[in-house]
Amino acid sequence: MQTVTVSEQGQILIPLDIRKQLGITPGCQLSFILEGSSVRIEVKQRVQPTRPEDGYGLLVCKEPGERHLAEFDVAQAMRDAK
Repeated sequence: MQTVTVSEQGQILIPLDIRKQLGITPGCQLSFILEGSSVRIEVKQRVQPTRPEDGYGLLVCKEPGERHLAEFDVAQAMRDAK
């Protein structure tokens, strides 16, 4: 049995060996079920790792001509979207 301490914000750190065994990664959803004076935690949704090619087509530019990602200014795009 492993013991952890609850932070001021109510957070806990799930021990690494348990995270590995259950496949818990950042973004996973967990459910907390109260059972008497105990809490059961279930992994509800695991997050699949993404690959760069998974984002193909997400950035769309309707301007004519060839575009390169290095030319893209995120800050300007956010200002233009307002």
